[in-house]
Amino acid sequence: MTQGAPEPQVDARPVDVDEHGRPEPPMVGDEADTLIGFLEYQRATFAWRTGGLDAAGLSATVAASTMTLGGMIKHLAYVEDWWFGNFLAGVAPTPPWDTVDWDADRDWDWHSAASDSPETLHALWQENVARSRAATAVALAEGGMGQPARREHRRTGQAPTLRWIVAHMIEEYARHNGHADLIRESIDGQVGE
Repeated sequence: MTQGAPEPQVDARPVDVDEHGRPEPPMVGDEADTLIGFLEYQRATFAWRTGGLDAAGLSATVAASTMTLGGMIKHLAYVEDWWFGNFLAGVAPTPPWDTVDWDADRDWDWHSAASDSPETLHALWQENVARSRAATAVALAEGGMGQPARREHRRTGQAPTLRWIVAHMIEEYARHNGHADLIRESIDGQVGE
């Protein structure tokens, strides 16, 4: 498995894993298997694109953008906690998110990553992914992909379903994986697919 890649899948069914440590989404599966399969593939792609870099690599930028791979790791750790922990499971934010003054810096997750070691960043992300998987397993057992989150969205007043959260996270990872491809190529020439 790729360095830093979290363990794939929610259940114990075997999956094919490609040469980059990514579990192939099932070609034939139910809704949960398919959506979670694609989310796990995107998570593993992210682990592959950000793995094996030192602090300088995780702090590198491209062109005029201030986006870094380290910031992206911390941001996705936060997004995992926000959607699967805070919304789906209804639990309070975990450290370090629980003490952040988001009003002072709405992009704290991106900015604060520069002072974290690669090991700290990857561990934070892996811990949040593990908690997300656990929350997903509970929601699947309680009501499947249609299980509503325990919190309502402040703009809509509606509780998103597990289906919506997983689809949103696939989109979130896919977008950032594109960013990661560009940044990684500028660091060491490694390209994605």
